[in-house]
Amino acid sequence: MEENSTLVWFNPACSKCRALKVLLEQRGIGARYRHYLEEAPTAEEIEELLRLLGSEDPMVLIRSKEAVFEELGLPGAGREALIAALCSHPRLLERPVLVRQGRAVVARPPELALPLLD
Repeated sequence: MEENSTLVWFNPACSKCRALKVLLEQRGIGARYRHYLEEAPTAEEIEELLRLLGSEDPMVLIRSKEAVFEELGLPGAGREALIAALCSHPRLLERPVLVRQGRAVVARPPELALPLLD
């Protein structure tokens, strides 16, 4: 991804995603919206998101309250299993994730994105 571009990992059914989109539009920031439920992330993309978030722990990207988290036996699972689960069950991906200027943030609530917008 280009250093100056803006990417949002986006689910149009999510109110937080829609609120982030409005926030970006209000600031005149164009973004590319990745509909991750339609185009699941790869392990490499998850690794890149973790790097941009400054974390090694895939749990920062996982919605642990989703039923599939328990169904797959993911509580206590290792890093590789968690990344594989994010790829095969993209519904687990926390949202929205904003990627901008070489950094990323889980923008839940959307106001957490503000430091990346200035």
